[in-house]
Amino acid sequence: MVAYAAVVSLMQTIHLIEHHPFPPISMDKQQVESLTETVMLLQEFLEGYKSPVADGDEADQLEMHIADAAHEAEDAIESHIADQILPAVSRNRIGLFNCFRGLKKPQIDAPKITSADLYDSLRKVIQDMDVIKKQVTQIVADKAAVRSQLQRQISTSTSSLSRTNSTMMGSDDVMHQLMDKLTNRDPHRQVIPIVGMGGIGKTTLARNVYARFTNMHFDICAWVAISQHYDIKKLLCDILSQASNEWGSEKGRERLSRMREDEVGLALHKYLFGRRFLVVLDDMWSIESWERMKSYFPDNDNRSRIMVTTRLSDLGSRLDNNNVVDMRFLDVESSWRLFCKVVFGGGSCPVELEKIGRNIVESCRGLPLSIVVMGGLLERLERTKECWESIKRSLNSGVKLENYDHCLKILKLSYNHMPIHLKPCFLYMGVFEEDSVIRVSTVVKLWVSEGFLNPMSGKSLETVARECLKELVDRNLIILVHELRYSTHRHIFCCASCSQLTGSMKYCKIHDSLRDLCLREDENERFYHVVGRHSPRGTCSQRRLVVIPRGTSKEKVRNAMKSTPHARSYISDHERVRGLSNLRLLRTLKAYEKVGYGIFGGHKHSVGEMFELVNLRLLVVKADRCPKLPSSISLLWSLQTLIVYYKGSDVNAPVEIWKMPQLRHVYLGLSLATTFTALRLPDPPSDSVVVMENLQTLKCVRNFKCDEEMVGRIPNIRKLGLVYDRKGIEPRGVCNIECLQKLESFSCVFRRRDDILQKLTFPNSLRSLTLTLAYYGSVDDVLEKVSILPLLQKLKLQSGWFRTGEWATVEGQFPSLKLLSLSWCKNLENWMMESSHFPCLEHLHLSWIDLKEIPAEVGEIPTLKSVSLVCCEESLVKSAKRMVEEQEESQGEVSIKVYVIT
Repeated sequence: MVAYAAVVSLMQTIHLIEHHPFPPISMDKQQVESLTETVMLLQEFLEGYKSPVADGDEADQLEMHIADAAHEAEDAIESHIADQILPAVSRNRIGLFNCFRGLKKPQIDAPKITSADLYDSLRKVIQDMDVIKKQVTQIVADKAAVRSQLQRQISTSTSSLSRTNSTMMGSDDVMHQLMDKLTNRDPHRQVIPIVGMGGIGKTTLARNVYARFTNMHFDICAWVAISQHYDIKKLLCDILSQASNEWGSEKGRERLSRMREDEVGLALHKYLFGRRFLVVLDDMWSIESWERMKSYFPDNDNRSRIMVTTRLSDLGSRLDNNNVVDMRFLDVESSWRLFCKVVFGGGSCPVELEKIGRNIVESCRGLPLSIVVMGGLLERLERTKECWESIKRSLNSGVKLENYDHCLKILKLSYNHMPIHLKPCFLYMGVFEEDSVIRVSTVVKLWVSEGFLNPMSGKSLETVARECLKELVDRNLIILVHELRYSTHRHIFCCASCSQLTGSMKYCKIHDSLRDLCLREDENERFYHVVGRHSPRGTCSQRRLVVIPRGTSKEKVRNAMKSTPHARSYISDHERVRGLSNLRLLRTLKAYEKVGYGIFGGHKHSVGEMFELVNLRLLVVKADRCPKLPSSISLLWSLQTLIVYYKGSDVNAPVEIWKMPQLRHVYLGLSLATTFTALRLPDPPSDSVVVMENLQTLKCVRNFKCDEEMVGRIPNIRKLGLVYDRKGIEPRGVCNIECLQKLESFSCVFRRRDDILQKLTFPNSLRSLTLTLAYYGSVDDVLEKVSILPLLQKLKLQSGWFRTGEWATVEGQFPSLKLLSLSWCKNLENWMMESSHFPCLEHLHLSWIDLKEIPAEVGEIPTLKSVSLVCCEESLVKSAKRMVEEQEESQGEVSIKVYVIT
C-alpha cells in the first residue's frame, strides 16, 4: 500500500510542477519524461498486485523498494524546489520577522541542492527504478497479469451501515435490561456499567438508548468519550458545556478554559444539583478516571443515572457490581440474521451458499463488529461458492487465537481485499485520536494535501476523497455521525446513514478495533509514525509525524522531528513545539482542530515561521497573534489550504494572493456571536488574470468585492462567508452572488441598513444559507426569495424584522429544506402554514423570537424529528408541548423531540 501512495504522490508532485506558472521551477525535461513513464508503469502494476505476504505481519520487500525509490525522487525534487524558492523568501525575512518581535529566525541547516545535484539524484533514482521495473515485468509475465477472482468487485451497492446500525448491539433483551435500569424508581444516583469486549456493541447500545428514549426522563443529557488517554478538565468542560446553555456559549467556554480542573468540577456540580441528569462516559479504561470525576456528580435523589461503557469486567464490577449490563456474544441464529441483513439486505441467502456462509459466520464467534465487517466484504464480492470458499479458507488458516486477535484477523482480511486506492485512506484514519468525532471536511482536506489520492478526469480531488470515504462507509469500516443540536451550543453525535454524505453530513468516526488495525498495519507499512509508539523499522524514512495521545512530552516530539528530516506531515492538536521550520519538506501542517470543546482550547503558534515552509500544501493552526501575510506568500507554490484561527484585528492580504492558483480553502479569522475577525482581500491585479479554478472555500472575508470580474476569477467557489460593515464602502456587487453557479454554502453578516436585501438573489445550487441581518433588515424579503431555491436544505436567519408581523407560506415552497432556524427575528406574531409547505423539514430551531404560538400544523410534518426552543415565550413552549401530546394521542407514539432552553 505504501508503495502505491508513494508513486501517486510523486506523480501529483510532477503534475503540479508542470502546471505551475509562478515561481518557475526548473527540471530537466527528458529526465521528467523518463521518470513519469516508469512511475506510471509501477502504479499500474501496483493497482493489480497481490502481495504474497499480505496475510502475514511482514512487509513486502518489493513494495518497500518501490516506495523508497519514489520517496528518494520526491525528496530530491522538493529539496531542489526549496533551494530555488527560499532565497526569494529570505528577501522578505527582515520585514516579516519584524512583525513577530521576539521570534527567532528559523535555521535551515539542510544542504543546498543545485540543479546538477538534482540531475544526479534523479539519474540514480531512475536507474534504481529501472531495476525494479525489470523485476516487475518478470512478475507480470510469470503471473499473466491476471487479478485473482477474490479481487474482482461487483458494482457499487447501497450502504449497509444504515441497515445494520441498530442491530449491531445484539438481542433486544439487553436493550430492555438497560432501559429498566435507566427508568427504575430507585431515587439514588446510579452508575450503570455496560461491559464487553471491543466490537461487541457497547457504544451502539448506549447511543441508541441515549438518542431514542432519554429526553423524556432526564432534564440534562451529556455524552463524553474517555478512552485510555484522557484529560479530566476537558471531560468536565465538555459535560458542562453540553448541560448548560450559559457555559456552552463562546464566552462560557472561554471562561472554562481559564479555570482550574477543580473549579470546573465545582461549577458542574452546582449546575447539576437539583436536576435529573444522564451522563454517558464512553470507553472507560481505569477506575482512576472515575475516582477523579465522581464527586462532581451530585446524588439528588431524583433518579439521575450515569452510563459507563468499558471493555474491562473488573472495572465494571468496581463501578457498581449490582448494575452491570453484560454484553454477550450473539448466538448462532442471531449472528446469521445479522449477517443476512448486511449481505442480502434482510433477504434470504441462496441455498448453495448457506452452508459456507454459516461456516464463515461461525468463524466470527458471535462478535457483531466482525460479522458486519465480514458482511460488508462479502456484499461486494461475487456470490459464488468458489469465492466464498476462498474467504472461509483464509479465516480458518493459522493457529487458534484469542477472541480479540481473531477479530483483528477478520478485520485485516477485509483490509487485504480492499481496492488499493482505498488502503491509504483507511490507514490514515489511525492518525486521529481514539473515540474522536472527526470532521468530514478535515479528512477530505488532509487526504488531498497528502497526495495519495489518485486524480480522476473531470473530478476534483475533494470529490474523489468523498467517494473514497463513502466506499469505506459502505464497507462498514467508517461510521458517519450527524450532529443534533439541542441548543445553539450543545452537541450530541448520533449514527447516520451513508446516503447523507452527499448532503450536509459533517462528521465521522472509526471504531476502536478498526483503529487498532490501522496502527498495527502501519507498523509494517511505515505510512506514518505516531510519536511515542514503537516503530520496528525505525523512523528515519517516515514521511508523516503524528502526535497522539495528549500529553506526549515535548522531548519525544523534538526527538521525533530530528529523526525524520524528510517528514511531509506534522499532525497534532496538542502541545506547541518549536522547530517545525526545520522540516523544510513539510507539506501538511495541522496543529489545530475546531471540533469538540471550545474554539479557545488548544495551543497557539507563531504563523511567521510557517512561511519558510515553501512546500506547504495545508496549513491549519491557531495563531498567537494577528498574523501578517507577506507578499512572499505566493512563493508557497503548492499551498492548497490556508486556515488560521486568531483573535485580533483584521488581516490584509497582499495582492500576490491572487497569484496562487493551487489555493482551494482560505479561512483567516474568527467568527463568533459577538465579534468578527476577518480577512480583507485586495482587488486582483489588473496586469494579470489568474483564474482561481481550484478555490472552493473562502470564509470570513470583510467587504468582499463581488463584481463581475471577481465572479470570473472564482468560478468554482462552493463555500463563501462574508461580513459587511455598518460603515464604509457599499456592499460591492454582492448581488452578483447569483452568478456563482456552483455555490452550495453562503453565510453573510450585514451590519448596515439599506436596500441590499431587496436586490440580493441566490443561485439555485445553494444548499445552506446563513444570514445575520441588521436589526431592522427585512426578513420578509429574504424568505420570499429563498423559498423557491430547489436544493436549499439548511436556512438560518439571525436578527432582522418581520415588517407585517406575519409569515404565510404556500404550497411548493421550501421543497428540500431540512433545517430551519430563526434567532432574534423580531415582530413575528403569526405564522400561517400547512404541513405540506415543508415536505422535508427535520429540525426546527427557534430562539429569542416574539412568536406566541407554534402552528399545530408543524406537528403534522411527517419528516419532523426535533423542535428546539431557546428563550422563547412561555405560550410558545406550551403550544409545542401540546403539539407533542396531540401527536401521542392520535398516533400512539411521539416521533418529535422538543428541547426547551430557558
